[in-house]
Amino acid sequence: MRYRLAGPWPPVQPQPSIRWPPKFAPDRAPVHVRNEIDIPVARAQVWAWLVRATLWPTWYSNASHVQIDGGGPDLGPGTEFQWRTFSASLRSKVQEFVTPERLAWDAQGSGVDVYHAWLIIPTAAGCHVLTEESQYGSLARLDHALRPERMFQGHQRWLQGLKEKAISGLPPSV
Repeated sequence: MRYRLAGPWPPVQPQPSIRWPPKFAPDRAPVHVRNEIDIPVARAQVWAWLVRATLWPTWYSNASHVQIDGGGPDLGPGTEFQWRTFSASLRSKVQEFVTPERLAWDAQGSGVDVYHAWLIIPTAAGCHVLTEESQYGSLARLDHALRPERMFQGHQRWLQGLKEKAISGLPPSV
């Protein structure tokens, strides 16, 4: 006679999730958005486009003036960079960098304090990309109050652009 343990079979594996600094946990932050998309390519290809921050403005219209300290084209562990997004000038630092799975940075600017994280999960058909952002600050709250869908829509465009680029192949060599 065969016995089965209670619960789902086979055992359900916990889904990966964003590793939030306590301050930025979604249930604490006044502004939070979550976006996701499936991309039919290996996550290494998605990762290559995501970390090539200097190319973001060529495929995501909401990013501009991306400058990485030290002049390199790619983000890496602890990389600091400046850029503009959602009409704000930001200074960011990579806080989490696990190739090709996790990327997160903080960002500070006038009236905003941000934590933005990415998670790339392999699937049978390619990968699933999750991005979430939590914000504090007077400008963040005001923008969210006046245009509550703006950040969600902007991040969805970012994901769609990432998908199109990843499907097209790898970014150009430097």
